[in-house]
Amino acid sequence: MIRRVTMVLAALVVSAAARAQQDAYEIRSKVDIAWNRLHDYDEVVQLCQKLVAAYPELLTMESIGKSVEGRDMWALTLNIKKTGPHDSKPGMYIDANIHGNEVQGAETVLYTIWYLTKSYGHVPQLTELMDGAAFYFIPMVNPDGRAYWFAQPNTAHSSRGGVKPTDNDGDGLFDEDPPNDLDGDGRLLSMRMEDPDGFMRESPDDPRVMIPVDPDDKGDFKRYIFLGWEGIDDDGDGEINEDGVGGYDTNRNWPADWQPNYIQYGSGEFPLSLPESKAIADFILARPNIAAVQSYHNSGGMILRGPGAKYVEYPRADIRVYDRIGKRGEEILPFYRYMIIWKDLYGVHGGTVNWTAEDLGIISFTNELWTSKKYDLSDEEGERTDRMRFADDLMFGQTFVPWKKFEHPELGEIEIGGNVKTTGRVPPPFYLEEECHRNFAFTMFHARQMPKVSITGVEVESLGGGLWRVTADVRNEHLIPTTTEQAAKRRYGPRDRVEIGGDALRVVAGGTVSRRRPGAPLEFVEHQPSRIWLDHGIRGETTRRFQWLVEGDGAANIRVSGPRFVNVSKTVELK
Repeated sequence: MIRRVTMVLAALVVSAAARAQQDAYEIRSKVDIAWNRLHDYDEVVQLCQKLVAAYPELLTMESIGKSVEGRDMWALTLNIKKTGPHDSKPGMYIDANIHGNEVQGAETVLYTIWYLTKSYGHVPQLTELMDGAAFYFIPMVNPDGRAYWFAQPNTAHSSRGGVKPTDNDGDGLFDEDPPNDLDGDGRLLSMRMEDPDGFMRESPDDPRVMIPVDPDDKGDFKRYIFLGWEGIDDDGDGEINEDGVGGYDTNRNWPADWQPNYIQYGSGEFPLSLPESKAIADFILARPNIAAVQSYHNSGGMILRGPGAKYVEYPRADIRVYDRIGKRGEEILPFYRYMIIWKDLYGVHGGTVNWTAEDLGIISFTNELWTSKKYDLSDEEGERTDRMRFADDLMFGQTFVPWKKFEHPELGEIEIGGNVKTTGRVPPPFYLEEECHRNFAFTMFHARQMPKVSITGVEVESLGGGLWRVTADVRNEHLIPTTTEQAAKRRYGPRDRVEIGGDALRVVAGGTVSRRRPGAPLEFVEHQPSRIWLDHGIRGETTRRFQWLVEGDGAANIRVSGPRFVNVSKTVELK
């Protein structure tokens, strides 16, 4: 009988555990979203609106401005109102799609909102994070570029900028010679032409792959030259596709190390001259509680930090923070590499995260979403061949259009074909959700490092004659400092402070004490000793000690205040 009861209880325990595991796995969102497809501008807006309607206690949505073509720039704020206003907590700013063709970034931001909202109250780690932080999302920094990419024939690389008409070739005309969909199939593909002196040939392993002609190549094979994307000489100047739509780069229009167009192509007339960058700059500057920034681009599988150009070096204390987060990101994101923009990629003047990191001192990352290393590819030529094999076996030929002859009005007989626009920079549909989730997980790791301050101990010692020595230890429990060294250097944002007060108290002296040197003298505050200003904040995972000499009796309140953490206080009795 006892054995039978024991078996029943054991079965109930296993059943309960199974139910708990299933419940965690089956957490459902109130909004169904397919994560194996991309969404155009209107669809992203509609999904954001549905999420706000489904989770009004968590989400708000506002237009922060208009794009060049008049589209709304939507920003969403995720804040748990019952734990305080959004600006009373450390904030994380997350954006994407600053380049029109970098489309899966918006999906990653949308996935982040979707996953967080459905997890609140169900996933303890994320619930705790949301209770103590605010999140600001701009899924589409470049709404015009996204809309253009979806609506018009494009390549994987166009249209990168916005759609404001620009004179790219200096002939006084604007956008007069864009690529053209010559065969009217709704796609923008490549052009090639047979040429006996051509420097390219078809690979003997796969004729779809073009490889350079080797001087030692023998046998009968055709030589080709590439002519770029489909197009004609629209303006009759002897060139093809030299002045397409737009021609500027919103990610070169920010104040940090901004350079004119002859140095940094696409930078705009002056910093923040574009309505999109100006609206976002105003949005960020109005929220000094932002302690972390994440921007999503494509592609290459990179976790990037600044500087964007070799004009400044980050303080060593800040680099340690970047390195901890970035190297953890390499573990969360297989095949991604943690890199420095100017050193490991290329120089960028006037980039978004360069402004947030170098001017504002916010710990900022750019993730270049998707890498073909997910295919487990080998060398460069083998990579292209393997990509075709992948396209055949898993994508059923949907990524490549076979070459076909076309009579070009100016060039004569050419061939049109090549990769479609969703190939190369964008993951295949069945990889999209994994990419979204892993990048979301990295960003949440970053978010969990935002400052968390606590008063870990207070000691009160009577010195006689109504005089007291009050000592308080204040700890930043997380990795990111309350004020980065770069922010302190730039003097960005309100300073942190530690203060003591009470109705019946007079503060005689105050200052900081070294915890590493017992008996070290007090470093006095010269003016207003009740309030100690922290020009350099509190470093991550460290404790600072503060001390006051106080005259009087009764309640003494110690308060730690700053813009990038939840302010804390503790009251002690002097008696």
